[in-house]
Amino acid sequence: MAYTTINKPSDYFNTKLYTGTGATQSITGVGFQPDFTWIKGRTYIEDHMLQNSISGSIKTLRSNSTGAEYTPTGGLSSFDADGFSIGSDVAMNKVSESMCSWNWLADNTSGSSNTDGSITSTVSANTTSGFSIVSYTGTNASATVGHGLGAVPKVIIVKCRTTVDNWGVYTAMTGNTSKLRLNGSNATITGVSSWDSTTPTSSVFSLGADTEVNNTSATIAYCFAEVKGFSKFGTYTGNGSADGTFVYTGFKPAFVLVKNTTGDHWNLSDNKRNPSNQVNRNLYPNLSNVEGTTAGLLDYLSNGFKLRDIDSSHNGSGVSYVYMAFAENPLVTSTKLPATAR
Repeated sequence: MAYTTINKPSDYFNTKLYTGTGATQSITGVGFQPDFTWIKGRTYIEDHMLQNSISGSIKTLRSNSTGAEYTPTGGLSSFDADGFSIGSDVAMNKVSESMCSWNWLADNTSGSSNTDGSITSTVSANTTSGFSIVSYTGTNASATVGHGLGAVPKVIIVKCRTTVDNWGVYTAMTGNTSKLRLNGSNATITGVSSWDSTTPTSSVFSLGADTEVNNTSATIAYCFAEVKGFSKFGTYTGNGSADGTFVYTGFKPAFVLVKNTTGDHWNLSDNKRNPSNQVNRNLYPNLSNVEGTTAGLLDYLSNGFKLRDIDSSHNGSGVSYVYMAFAENPLVTSTKLPATAR
């Protein structure tokens, strides 16, 4: 059996829960210095807050909004050796409220110049885990952008930093002539020029004349390549049954993000808010809503996940879904120790 070289996935991705204080605090226990931190209050209505090391920790975009990047008062002030520090901003640190953060490691720098594409980009990349943060200024015309992964990305999430516009999402599963919107519940949008009808390569991704991803101003992209035993990006078809579809990932999931390609909200679950099955605590990247608790939504297994509900956002009969998943434990590591069930 093939095994992963990433024996400890939490060295590259980790979910950290914490309680807001309304005052400056340092969140520790992430296990590394993150380069991309996504924060959401679980128990009250507020925006999703996304920060990265290239834009600068104090700069925030919101996945549920078309809004431009801004600097919240009392927001995330620094990425630290074992987590991050935050001030009094209510979206990140509301007193006595339960908070969730998802954290990814790139290369712990503010990025370096990449000239692989026709547009020079600034890239912070982790080629081991298949994750890079890419900053570039678009041209609103056919162009290519270097992503630094050395592998073909299967998911690219893009937002213009300085203008009001949608988030554009490329997935290999939906193809190079369509896109999804992270801030919307739209069905897959087809026949668009976003990716110049060109599949990404191991060095660049392509852009067409679509201002959502190729505006003539500063833009950020989060790029993900698949790594055996650590990350999996794919598609499945729901069966509308409580004995639902099983999706093989090759690892015990730590994080699963699902989107109904015919139109519904994005749904995000993780192993920290749901430490045991069944997994039913969802947050919605396109909504500011509180955490949902749909009964028996899915199970995290040692080698994938299984749908346990007929909810249309996850398991409608005959409906096509795309997903992103990151590992808690690989099915088999280089030590050849198997993952265990929950």
